[in-house]
Amino acid sequence: MSSKSLPWVSAEAALAHVRSGMRVFIGSGCAAPQVLVEALAARAPAVFDVEVLHILTHGDAPYARPELQEHFRQNSFFIGGNVRGAVHAGEADYTPVFLSEIPRLFRERRIHLDVALVQVSPPDAHGFCSHGVSVDVVKAAVEAADWVIAEVNPNMPRTLGDSFVHVSELDALVRSERPLLEFPSEPSSPEADRIAEFIAALVPDGATLQTGIGAIPSAVLGALRGKRDLGMHTEMLTEAVVPLIEAGVLNGSRKTLLPRKAVTSFCFGNRAFYDYLKDNPAFEFRPTEFTNDPFQIARNDRMIAISSAIEVDLTGQVCADSIGGRFYSGFGGQTDFMRGAARSREGKPIIALPSTTRDGSVSRITPWLKTGAGVVTTRADVHYVVTEYGVAALHGKSVRERSLALIHIAHPKFRDELMREARERRLVPATQMALPAGLKPYPRKYEVEFRLGPDQVAQVRPIQPTDERLLKELFYSHQPATIYQRYFTEMNRMPTEMAQRFVTLDYRDDMALVALVPDGGAERIAAVARYHRNAATQWAEFAVVVSESFRRRGLAGFLLRHLARVAVEQGILGFEAAVLPENRAMLNLILRLAQPVESRTEDGLTHVRFLLSNVRPSEPKPISEGT
Repeated sequence: MSSKSLPWVSAEAALAHVRSGMRVFIGSGCAAPQVLVEALAARAPAVFDVEVLHILTHGDAPYARPELQEHFRQNSFFIGGNVRGAVHAGEADYTPVFLSEIPRLFRERRIHLDVALVQVSPPDAHGFCSHGVSVDVVKAAVEAADWVIAEVNPNMPRTLGDSFVHVSELDALVRSERPLLEFPSEPSSPEADRIAEFIAALVPDGATLQTGIGAIPSAVLGALRGKRDLGMHTEMLTEAVVPLIEAGVLNGSRKTLLPRKAVTSFCFGNRAFYDYLKDNPAFEFRPTEFTNDPFQIARNDRMIAISSAIEVDLTGQVCADSIGGRFYSGFGGQTDFMRGAARSREGKPIIALPSTTRDGSVSRITPWLKTGAGVVTTRADVHYVVTEYGVAALHGKSVRERSLALIHIAHPKFRDELMREARERRLVPATQMALPAGLKPYPRKYEVEFRLGPDQVAQVRPIQPTDERLLKELFYSHQPATIYQRYFTEMNRMPTEMAQRFVTLDYRDDMALVALVPDGGAERIAAVARYHRNAATQWAEFAVVVSESFRRRGLAGFLLRHLARVAVEQGILGFEAAVLPENRAMLNLILRLAQPVESRTEDGLTHVRFLLSNVRPSEPKPISEGT
């Protein structure tokens, strides 16, 4: 088909096809057809009751102006800032739906499209135009609409994948040389950077990623530069992926679905990013019925899906589309990717959000969702929730354990209130111990690994309130002699109050490190080392206990040396302990740990003490340590 034979018309002539009562689809995101949108608004005096449908669009949305209500009724599948006011005023509609399911609504004509207004690249030598930066639901709309009007713009990059439409399928073409809409990256923040550090620790080498847009996703990508062989399968991309690709980190070599391809549905970015995408075979643009299909997502091993939220309640329910009863955005792909990642081999679905609103006045970890708020991701779908204060692992956990984990990563100034509410709602027992005042963010930097044997590695980390059950299991695994040597009394049970005291620490004056080992599909505590500071002397009493199954492997010595390093950082001068004289293994361990060691016998106990500056270097060394 020659250029002369193509159906070129003016925007006004093309929009003359729109008549009263029709349903008109508008292209998405940064590919919103600006010339056609303006011509549609100019058509207003000639039409009434035209329904305008779209997902998130950027740029102006003149069809949503109050004075055009009789002419256009806007219906959004995902609410953007350009139409949010109209939705809040009741002058526009919101249709909640998964992004993966919108194309089917069009194709099966449950939502019949009379006209589609889209923006494409110029046709190539074979007559194919690319949908460019937004394939998403646009491709299905073009294939399902009765009449398709395309704004043809040489500034639209020709992206590869399932992103093409033949010019013969376009009923009218309108020339445009407008610059594509750009969406600047949101600057990072200290909170976003801390969240990114926690998320990066959850991402293994060879993982496939899904990220969104905003300060947190950009910070996460920046925190992954030390990883290897990452891949991408996401609904959207930003220019934050480029440094990882250029560094060879994001190469897709270990992807199990479409290896070596960064799979996406649309992108937001700047002109330089659009130029980078042009004819770049490293990127594969696909419609959302593929990218957001949970079954396709799950075909990626080690799928790490990262989504944001507006608030999360103490049972794990996630609200992401509304603020109370006011609709704010939409379902998008959150549930699609949470469920797809959950079904992926070694996959991890992650909800990430700051602990408070921007001004710090409202906690985003809440006793219950606000009145009218919608649940986008159910409590059964949530696996990990991350704030700048740590990671709450919720999957398979009871409501009590969930509440404790979420309170632990809430902002400190709201933790007492959250605990009170949790007690009143019986989410936790009325006797549940409160978190220490002034508790700092979970100290991830103290997480290390220790090799127990050729095929077994222990994960060492600070204890958390949700470890109560694991600590009790360790206690009940001990022989009576071990219990007597540790507690100086005969005990046949560990009371809940005692267990809560042992797991509820401030990580400063009180610290405990646990060594975790795999136990089937779960994990168990193999050993615990702890200290308690005497504020008057700046010395600390310490203790260590190892499961009988893991003794004589160097674990106790490694834990105490690591605990000593932590104590030094917290300003503690030395360790002291009381040991039964017959506990020769413990006394010998202390002598190997430090020299010189002061020792005296009193009341049937051997009292030992040593300066932390006298602790000998650690042997054996850990495999890796956090930074």
